Amino acid sequence: MMLFRSGAAICGVVVLLAISVTVARSEMAAVHSSAVVNAASGDAIVGAASTYNPFRPGWREGGPNTASGERYEPTAWAAAIKTSLRQKFGGVRYGARPKYALVEAVGKKVIVKINDVGPLTPGRIIDLNERTMRHFDPSLQLGVIHGVSVRPLSGDYWIPGPVG
Repeated sequence: MMLFRSGAAICGVVVLLAISVTVARSEMAAVHSSAVVNAASGDAIVGAASTYNPFRPGWREGGPNTASGERYEPTAWAAAIKTSLRQKFGGVRYGARPKYALVEAVGKKVIVKINDVGPLTPGRIIDLNERTMRHFDPSLQLGVIHGVSVRPLSGDYWIPGPVG
């Protein structure tokens, strides 16, 4: 009986270790080298960023689907660009491949998938979903972040997430 318990405990530890290593590897894969991102980025657009969630009540909430046709996902690294900037980001539209951008603010960088557009408040250039905004403002208390730099990224195969 004691041998069985020891074997089960060892098996449990091995499984837990394997899961931990897999999770750590997947999170590390999402962190990009600054050199790669800087080499691939286009001209910067500077302005303010706000956050949005179409499932929360408000006078400007959108629908559950983004302009690309994807469902809004608060846990993804995603954002909506100002409608007038749509062409600068490769024409975000229904059924098209997502576009990507490098967003920089408060000393942090993140690659986001641009899958939505919207008539943002004047002075704002991008609306970040909740996960992305939490990267810059963990408490979500600021509401708006000024001095945000957004650069379109060339190519269609970026992995969204923090850059560092």
